Amino acid sequence: MRRSFSIIGPTKWLKHSSPYSNTVFSFSLTNPKPNTSPPTLLRSLSYFSPHQRQQPPDPDDPTNLLKEDGVSLCSHMWLENFKNPHKTSTNLTSYLRRFELWVLAYQKVSCDELGAYVPRSSIQRSALENLLALRNSVLDDRFKWGARLDFYIKSPRDKTDYESLSKRKIKAILTTTQPTPFQDRIVQEVLLMILEPVYESRFSQKSFAFRPGRTAHTVLRVIRRNFAGYLWYVKGDLSVVLDGMKVGFVVSSLMRDVRDKKVIDLIKSALVTPVVTTTKVDGEEKKKTKKRKYQKKRVLADDEPKPDPYWLETFFGFAPEEANKSPQWGHCGILSPLLVNVCLDELDRYMEAKVKDFYRPSKSDVIWNSPEGEGNDQGNTSWPEFVPTSGPDKTRKMDYVRYGGHILIGVRGPRADAATLRKELIEFVDQKYMLRLDNENLPIEHITKGIMFLDHVLCRRVVYPTLRYTATGGKIISEKGVGTLLSVTASLKQCIKQFRKLNFIKGDRDPDPQPCFRMFHATQAHTNAQMNKFLTTVAEWYRFADNRKKIVNFCSYIVRGSLAKLYAAKYKLRSRAKVYKGASRNLSRPLKEKKGLSPEYNNLLRMGLAESIDGLVYTRMSLVPETDYSPFPANWRPEHEKFLMEYLTLDEPKTLEEQKRFIRENGLVSPQDYTSMLVWNYKRNAIPMDQVSILKDQPFLLGSSSNYNRDNDDDDDDEEKSKEEDDEDNDDGLHIARI
Repeated sequence: MRRSFSIIGPTKWLKHSSPYSNTVFSFSLTNPKPNTSPPTLLRSLSYFSPHQRQQPPDPDDPTNLLKEDGVSLCSHMWLENFKNPHKTSTNLTSYLRRFELWVLAYQKVSCDELGAYVPRSSIQRSALENLLALRNSVLDDRFKWGARLDFYIKSPRDKTDYESLSKRKIKAILTTTQPTPFQDRIVQEVLLMILEPVYESRFSQKSFAFRPGRTAHTVLRVIRRNFAGYLWYVKGDLSVVLDGMKVGFVVSSLMRDVRDKKVIDLIKSALVTPVVTTTKVDGEEKKKTKKRKYQKKRVLADDEPKPDPYWLETFFGFAPEEANKSPQWGHCGILSPLLVNVCLDELDRYMEAKVKDFYRPSKSDVIWNSPEGEGNDQGNTSWPEFVPTSGPDKTRKMDYVRYGGHILIGVRGPRADAATLRKELIEFVDQKYMLRLDNENLPIEHITKGIMFLDHVLCRRVVYPTLRYTATGGKIISEKGVGTLLSVTASLKQCIKQFRKLNFIKGDRDPDPQPCFRMFHATQAHTNAQMNKFLTTVAEWYRFADNRKKIVNFCSYIVRGSLAKLYAAKYKLRSRAKVYKGASRNLSRPLKEKKGLSPEYNNLLRMGLAESIDGLVYTRMSLVPETDYSPFPANWRPEHEKFLMEYLTLDEPKTLEEQKRFIRENGLVSPQDYTSMLVWNYKRNAIPMDQVSILKDQPFLLGSSSNYNRDNDDDDDDEEKSKEEDDEDNDDGLHIARI
């Protein structure tokens, strides 16, 4: 007999409620047993219950894709690339799929946009969903660079409703210059996080611009360390490369080390897609807008980042020519500096090969006389050289550094060698980069004339030290010697030029400070604080200049004179002398108008109703810090690269085996072994022991080779003696343990 029945609604014997409790289960039983109980029936129903099946994770849910921290993923990429620096990267799309990198890029761009860090936990779900849509569009080749109206994700500050815009506003958005879209900056950040570790492990050690940890200060220290013995200098300007290069050459340079089609196509589309810029129509005159006499002070929004302070904006005006230009290629954005270094890496490799081929040591020279070259430099070449620096018996050597699009080559040898090198360099640049250079673009200068690089002058300074030595018979002889030093001094001419560009001074020979009217409406305390930050930053910029005290004191004189004229105009004091008389030399005393009847400043300061005024720094030359002459290692690397190399060394099994062997050979005990001995002894004897007793009880942990490998060729007497000594030590150890 065949029976069928159904169970509707929740049953009483269900211990746990489920969302499927109201589901209708219908089935049939053939010859059911009379003692069938409800639990048995439930076990049979469990095979048909849908809530027992594990649903696969939803690919459209962004929270399911955040499996790892983005910073740890970036660290893994850096370690992998520094571990195998010459390996061609063929599967970067796997990193492009990782949603953790996109979230990290969103955090970085939002920080630049809002001026505050956005934690990962505070990102809204709608933003994560839009970010996931942006990632999918990049992977599916649906992403378009430079979008103006259709966005996958918008900036948190952008509250514009693009669907309700008028035709006139839409036309203005499509035809005028607009800031880089928020989604473009996110894609640029992701590409930079993926490509930077790939190329940083391959770049030359002689390139220093647009790279982490390699600043202009590093170049100056390298020049002071390695360029002391050179006579001829070739300075080249290749900054035209920063304006842009052919797309085919950029792509071919990328494909030397990266063979991922999706990443290459994404960068190629960023270079090819035209950038919409505002164009002026011929005959169209600009409308002259009249400035109001009193302009309203602009109030920033709550989520709007603050602009750069005045002192930082002023210091940016001090940027040298070599560091004043930043590349901007198409829609690549922050990826452009990396692409510049990728393209110029061939030049670096070419010059490195030239450095090796040019080196011809001479044993009669006092420096660079070893056949190994730079690897075995003896001493510091920045110390005086007490011999003439020219002649046929000198070492032939050259060196090269590049900062952005500017190169500097030092040659030790005759000028003809420098001229030949310049000719070969012109041919290489013409063939590789399609740039026509001539002798004017690559001038050859002697060290005595001085070479300007990064607003510092490289020249030779003659010194006359006293040489004391012991002659035959023990007689001490003192003689005057002649030596040369490489002097790296800050250019006062360039400093005056920068101040004139910032409207701080006028005149050339006798510069006259001009009032700084940008700070006219600020208080005296705020103005002094801004200028102190500027002077402190300038002192740090000239940290490695030989004339640091002189140049920083000159900057302080210009700033102090400018503020004195400003205060004279503001408080109607007519002259700088009256300002110095009332505010003292460093302008730390409060000033007030001649007819003002304000309370005393000390009383206001005591009551907390006035700001404390800090005087200007470096008003005297003795207050300026000394030049930094700290030694610079020959094979210098940035801190993050040293950390990566050390981590990779410690991570190798070979390093661990060497450490263990060293411990055994020197009779040492590692902390791990000592801890295990303590635990095992307490477990065996239930009594704690000191370190000496443990080592006596287990002498093999001392690591002596006789306890591990005993030679069969030893004499029987020696073996018996050693065994007796071991037995005595063991007995002593056991005896101490029992006590």
